[in-house]
Amino acid sequence: MPKSRFMVVACLALVLHGCQLSGSDSSGSREGYFTWVDEQGRVRHSPIPQSSGDRDEGESTEAEGDGASRASAVEPTPAGDTSSGGYHEEYNLENYPDGHQLEKDGYVRPGEPKPYFTWRDAQGNLRVSYYQPDTRTAVEKGRIKPPIQLTEASIHQPGETIGPPGLPEDADPEAMAVLGIDPREESFFQQWAGQCCQALERSEPEQWQEGREFGVSMGDNAPRHSFSTGDSHYRLVRLPPAEQTTDFILHLRSFNHEGMFVPSVAFLDASFAPVRIVTDLVARYVPESWYQYGYLHAYIPVFPSRGERWMVIFTREADLAGQTVIEGKYGPKAIPHTRTGELSLSRAGE
Repeated sequence: MPKSRFMVVACLALVLHGCQLSGSDSSGSREGYFTWVDEQGRVRHSPIPQSSGDRDEGESTEAEGDGASRASAVEPTPAGDTSSGGYHEEYNLENYPDGHQLEKDGYVRPGEPKPYFTWRDAQGNLRVSYYQPDTRTAVEKGRIKPPIQLTEASIHQPGETIGPPGLPEDADPEAMAVLGIDPREESFFQQWAGQCCQALERSEPEQWQEGREFGVSMGDNAPRHSFSTGDSHYRLVRLPPAEQTTDFILHLRSFNHEGMFVPSVAFLDASFAPVRIVTDLVARYVPESWYQYGYLHAYIPVFPSRGERWMVIFTREADLAGQTVIEGKYGPKAIPHTRTGELSLSRAGE
């Protein structure tokens, strides 16, 4: 072979060998890295050190070293990944705990000292006082009132259907008999409205008192009426007209004093025709305290804009047959339901 040709081949082999060394075997391509944000908000990059199981350059062939280095650079093992049994000394849950849990703990990590403030005592000595951060919400601290939750109840209005919804008007009478449906049966609203409310005593109604809570006595001197739900004392309350107020939420309380009056509420229009009836109130009981009796209370929406001008408070025979069981100081305690009682009305939030 001519000498000049031999020199060219040797130089070409040297160049190719140099390209191999500067490619897959470079340290930058063999190492992955984490990208993270420190406490000052700066983006930081930290290399991932190779584990003891990684092969060295001299312990692998060129093909194996090239494949391993590319896999390390492209798919680094996440910090704290326990699926492969790995655990990183810095990137783990101890150093980077769940943010929500850390907030609940007042941003005090386990093992760290509590926050503190310094002050001087009467002798001028500098003191340090540690404290536990208060992580309660503004509602829990009492700074703002919690949102009002309407009380669950059964609502009866004109046009309510009987039986399964969607039953056609021309349904087979025999099929309806099998289902226990009488096509001539009236709805609860129709039955209740048929016995109320033109005959109600209107001479001394309760006047709505704006801006304050006011009491309503359901005593023996309260008028009585035979509703479709049974004979009951009742009170008629004149609601504020729509021109003077917007729709609002009624806060109704019934106090426990040797028994409790369990209320149902009906709303009437200006001509004393029923508009809406609210029964089966799932009222919440508040235990007695040193300054007041225990009571049931409920939140009911009122719609003067829809023509509701009067409110009738009454009770049902089904309610009188039941009782309210509470957890007392010495165990469960049953409170009987009575025909009389003391109530209070107010606009929610007042």
